[in-house]
Amino acid sequence: MNLLTIFTLQFLLTLLVYGVIARWYLVPWLRGKQLHVALSILIAPHALRHLGLAFLVPGLTSETIPAGFANAAAYGDFVSGMLAILTLVALRYRWRLAIPIAWVLSVVGITDLIYALSHASAISHLGTAWLIPTFVVPGLLVTHWMVLTRLVQNALRTSSADQPKQLDTAIQGQHLASTQ
Repeated sequence: MNLLTIFTLQFLLTLLVYGVIARWYLVPWLRGKQLHVALSILIAPHALRHLGLAFLVPGLTSETIPAGFANAAAYGDFVSGMLAILTLVALRYRWRLAIPIAWVLSVVGITDLIYALSHASAISHLGTAWLIPTFVVPGLLVTHWMVLTRLVQNALRTSSADQPKQLDTAIQGQHLASTQ
C-alpha cells in the first residue's frame, strides 16, 4: 500500500470508531445535560490542540516538511487550542458571550482541520507526528460536529422561543393601532 492509502485508511477507520463511540455513548449521555455542560465536555479535547505545535519540532517531522503546511497546521491548532481554553472558561463562568465564542471556536477549529487535511503532499513528511492527523484529528472532527449540532439546536430553539413573543408584540401593536 502507498502512504496516501495507508493514511486515508487509518484516518477513515479512526473517524468511524470515534463516530460510533459518539453515537452510541456520548450523544445519549449528553442529551440530558445543560448546553453549557455538554459544550464544555465536547470542547475539552480541543484545549489540548497545542499538540499541533509538534509540526514545528525537528525530529518529530521530516526536515523536508513543507513550511507552509507546518506553520499553518501548528499555529492553526495553537490558536484553536487557546480559543478552546477561553471557551471553557466562558462556559464555566456563564459569560454572556460564551455561546458566540463557542461558535468562533467551531468555525476556526474546523477550518484549520480541513485546511491541514487538504495538504496530502505533507503526508510523507509527518514522521511520528503522523499520529496527530490519523488519531487525534478524527476525534476533533467528531466533537466539532457534536458542538455544532448542539449550537444549531440551541439557536433554533432560541429563535423559535422568540417568535411567539415577537408575534404577540406585533399582534398587540396592530390591535392598538386599529383601536385608535
